[in-house]
Parts: sequence; C-alpha cells; structure tokens
Amino acid sequence: MTPSNHSESIRRKVRLNKTFTDQKPGTSGLRKSSKEFEQPQYLESFIEAVLRTLPNVSGGTLIVGGDGRYGNLPAIDVILKMGAAHGLKRVITTTSGILSTPAASHLIRTHKAIGGIILSASHNAGGPDGDFGVKINGANGGPAPESLTNAIFECTKELEEYFLLEGPSISLKIPGMHYINAMAVEVIDGIEDYTTLMQRIFDFDRIETLIKNDFPIIFDALHAVTGPYAKRILEGLLGASTGTVRNGIPLEDFGGGHPDPNLTYAHELASLLLDSNKYCFGAACDGDGDRNMILGKGCFVNPSDSLAVLTANAHLVPAYANGLTGVARSMPTSAAVDVVAKDLGINCFETPTGWKFFGNLLDENLITLCGEESFGTGSNHVREKDGLWAVLFWLQILAEKGCSVSELMTMHWSHYGRHYYSRHDYEEIKSEAANDLYARLKKMLPTLVGQAFAGSEVSLADDFSYNDPVDNSITTNQGLRLILKDGSRVIMRLSGTGTKGATLRVYLERYVPKTGDLTQDPQRALSNLITGINNLAEIKQRTGMSRPTVIT
Repeated sequence: MTPSNHSESIRRKVRLNKTFTDQKPGTSGLRKSSKEFEQPQYLESFIEAVLRTLPNVSGGTLIVGGDGRYGNLPAIDVILKMGAAHGLKRVITTTSGILSTPAASHLIRTHKAIGGIILSASHNAGGPDGDFGVKINGANGGPAPESLTNAIFECTKELEEYFLLEGPSISLKIPGMHYINAMAVEVIDGIEDYTTLMQRIFDFDRIETLIKNDFPIIFDALHAVTGPYAKRILEGLLGASTGTVRNGIPLEDFGGGHPDPNLTYAHELASLLLDSNKYCFGAACDGDGDRNMILGKGCFVNPSDSLAVLTANAHLVPAYANGLTGVARSMPTSAAVDVVAKDLGINCFETPTGWKFFGNLLDENLITLCGEESFGTGSNHVREKDGLWAVLFWLQILAEKGCSVSELMTMHWSHYGRHYYSRHDYEEIKSEAANDLYARLKKMLPTLVGQAFAGSEVSLADDFSYNDPVDNSITTNQGLRLILKDGSRVIMRLSGTGTKGATLRVYLERYVPKTGDLTQDPQRALSNLITGINNLAEIKQRTGMSRPTVIT
C-alpha cells in the first residue's frame, strides 16, 4: 500500500444551527429518507453523538463502510474527518466504500475494533428519493445494545457543536494507506477477508463439484452490496458460469429496484425458478447483504423452514460437524426449528425481533445458529445475519445430499411435519390508523382466552416479553400473540423499519404432523387464520387495504 499524508488538516469546531430531536436509533440504527440526511448538519450531528458516546474512541480502531447507496461515499468522507478530530487511531474502510453488514461484523472482530459504522438502510429503497441509514455496531461485531443507542439519542438532544478536521478527501478507488493527521485510514479490499472466512466454514471443493455437475444456479444481487462478493465466490472460486450473478454491480439507487429479497421485490428471480426449468437453485440478498431468499426449481423456501433445514443438516458443514450448542429464533418466526432442536436434544431460544438478542446468546456460546422469519439467518462466525453465508450453507447441504431443493424440503417435512407459515405486510398505513388498530387488539387480548378462533380455542393471548438469560434484561411489548390449542399461532406487530407511515405485519402459522397433508398451498392451509384475524382486527375497515402489500 502506498501511504499518503494529510498532516496539515485543521481541527475545527462547527456550531450547530439547531438541535435535531428525531435522531433516535432503532434496532437497525438511524434510518431516514435521503432528503432528511441531506439537511445541513444532520449527518454530522448524529456522527458527533456517536463519537462522543461509543466507548474507547480515542486511540481506537473503527470499521466504516456501506452498501453503496446514494450518499455512501460523502458520508464516509464526513466520518473520516470527524473521526480524526475525535482522536481515532485508525479507520479501516473499503474500496469504493462497499462493505456488507456481515463482512463489517467480521472485520470488527478480526481487528479488535471498538465497533463499526455501517451506512445502510438495509432492504429499503435507495437513491435521492429513497432512504439512507447509519447503523452502529459494537466491539463484538453485533448491533449496538439499546443502552448505547439510547445514550447516543440523549447526546443528540444536547449537542451544540461538532468537530472535524478540514482537509482533502481520501480516494477510496484502490487499496492504500492514508493519514489524516495522526489517524491512519486503511483502505482494503473488503471482499478478501470475508471470502477467506467462508472458505474456513464450507468445503468449496464439494460445492464446486455440485455446480459443475449439471447444477445451474442463479444469484440476484439486486444491484446491492453482495454483487462483488458473489462474483468473487460463486463465479471466481466455485466455477459458476459467467452471468450467474445477476444485477451484480452496486448502484446508488439499486437500479431503481427495491433491494428486498422476497417474492414481490425479487419477482424476476422467482419467475426463473418457479416458472421455468432452467435453474436448479436460486438465491438473492438484500441491500446490505444480511438477508437471503432461497429458491429451488418450482420451490420457494420459507425463511422459517430454511432455519429448520440448516439446523437439521448442520453436521454436513465442516465448521459445524461437531454439533450445535443450541439454536435461537425470533418470536414471530415459525416453530419449525423448535421441532428440530427437540429431535437433536439441544436448546431452542425464542427471542424478540432484533439480532442483538442473538448476539448475547452467541457470545455466551449458548447457541450456534439463529434466524428470523424476515429472511435472516446466521451463526457464531459473525454477530450479524449473513445472506451469502446462508446461500453457501444451502449449496453445501445439496452437495452432500445429492438432491434438489424440493426433494430436500419433502424429506424434511416427512420427518418433522410441516409448519405452514406466512407473513402479510400492510405497508405505508397512516400511523394513526395503524396505532389505533393495534391498541384496540391489544386491549381485547385478555377477553380472547378460552374463546373460539379459526376452528380452535385460544389458549394464550398476550404481548410477548423476554427475559434475557445472559444479562437478565427484560424486553416488553414485542408483539401481540394468539396461540391456539391446536398449535396454530397468529402474531401482529408494528414495524419500525419503514420511513413512510407504518407497516403492520401479521404472522400466521399452522402445524401439520408428518402423517397429515404436507402438500397444500400455504395460503389455503392458513385461510381460516387469515379470515379470522382480518375480521377480529378489522384490518380492511381500519386501514382501507383489501389485501397485503407483500405476502411471504
């Protein structure tokens, strides 16, 4: 690396013109519209609060990168200049500023950094009219705990100025070592470290043999961050044909698409697998590379089922050949993995939505695998969900089993039974209407126990809470649950990941044992539950929406 030195940068104190009161980070950091982030001093205000609050900034190492969306490079420039003003010893960033969330987690852990700043709004659309985000990760590589994000928010409300070093901007076009006064800025190839990690986990030779043995695959990067990673691994190392990675160049607006790997927003990929016989396996990842969708020829794999299949077959992966210490799922995720865990004789934890809860369990070695129904799965290799890792995990299983995706799912259900499952998302609802609907149903919960619902009896109706077995913290108000005596579940949550109105999420689940009908269409199998919750919650009347925006 050729060093460059910007030793003449001048430290400046800039007075804020106003105090921003809307910078409360959620579980995924601060996520707002691009236009809000483009307000003068808006980004600087939040980064100042982060640098004042994150432990051990002075003399520490920070990892910085993002998913390439609109605003990514200018934001990195701001962070570098402000980091130098706050006494950071070193910042590690990547060529073009492209860094997936799981790769960032790996770099934090590898370099024993104080944490990371990941510039992404995850699966939200990008561009000038899209969204932007700043996500803070801690020293363990996982999302910042609520105690830290709360402290950051309190700091933003009291800020009067911010600090930065004025000077030339650093080029991120090629790897190199630079300096801003005493702070080193190391620009690295952000793909190499992650690729090496994947090679330690999986048997690349076995996967390469599968792909080259008349097993065509297709991967859609949705013009988001995983494109360069997938090209390096799938096409470069595993022998997939050129063009296997579709939409592989990260674009500021994701090519005008929505980088959310589901059947609605990745419909072109879904059509290639569900409506034709050209490919045996397909997958997609989201904006920052932590979510995944898995498809086989004529077969869509529900994310809850995916976690269960990975758990049942983890012994086929070299890194997990000695067994799992445990597994965890978020509360809205189906109980399919619970059945597998019981069969394996390992613990299964049910946590609130949010990867930080998994991080606690991983740090204490209570679990090895974990996942959420929102297309996120991961393991102890990092402290984030990891989309491309999940794709390689599936390919490893298929290579060892010598079967198709649909055959694997059939074998799995024949052994464990099937959890019919679906999520209905009602997006961009007026916040007042969504809150009123939710509050009304919550108030009704105590009266529903013992009542008939969708052909069964309600055995439990509550608002889910969680007592963390690691730090004994209690997390409340995590989702309204109706649990029926026949094992069916209906869950309702209001999502905090959107920037336009509210998103109402309805989760539906019905278990059918291995002796039952395992071949039904999920929406038909769940029809009684769908009708029941729509009538009970008065979704159509209160939202004005006759059908969900997205059905998963």
